[in-house]
Amino acid sequence: MYIIAGLGNPDRQYEGTRHNVGFEVIDTIASKYNITVDTKKHRAFIGKGVIGGQKVILAKPQTYMNLSGESIISLVEYYKIDEEQELIVIYDDVSLGVGKLRIRAKGSAGGHNGIKNIIAHLGSEVFPRIKIGVGEKPPKYDLADYVLGHFTKAEHELMEEGYGNAVHAVEMIISGEIQAAMNEYNRKKKEE
Repeated sequence: MYIIAGLGNPDRQYEGTRHNVGFEVIDTIASKYNITVDTKKHRAFIGKGVIGGQKVILAKPQTYMNLSGESIISLVEYYKIDEEQELIVIYDDVSLGVGKLRIRAKGSAGGHNGIKNIIAHLGSEVFPRIKIGVGEKPPKYDLADYVLGHFTKAEHELMEEGYGNAVHAVEMIISGEIQAAMNEYNRKKKEE
């Protein structure tokens, strides 16, 4: 069984912001696989389904970004999954171009408070993650204001492509091809 968790902030005011791209990917997966993500458990909205023959739980933690680990640890412990293999966390990254992906099997938080909190709760940096670029913060912008801001129309189109790529990356990871997913999506940065 896999837990696929997209990070974001609850509440209407955060819908469609850069910080909520994890939620957007979960919604895209849910739509593609006809999974309803509306059961409130483990401080998250969750939905159960099957992707590529594997049971999955889609999760949108409702703890606010900086406390994402509280929900994730509850899910991991309840479903007794191996987070090193069966947890996939999807979140925004300001160091990547809009809509670009970077996939990692493990790693530090890289300054992302949601990931920092997850690492603190799991006691490990070893879990697969998909980072989705939301573009670099313009000079003199406050980082919090930037990530809580909305995409332009042009950026939104790039993000839609990014969400589709993230769904494909999830499918690859679930089928045991995380290395292939990294090769496919991480290299694109170098080609530009």
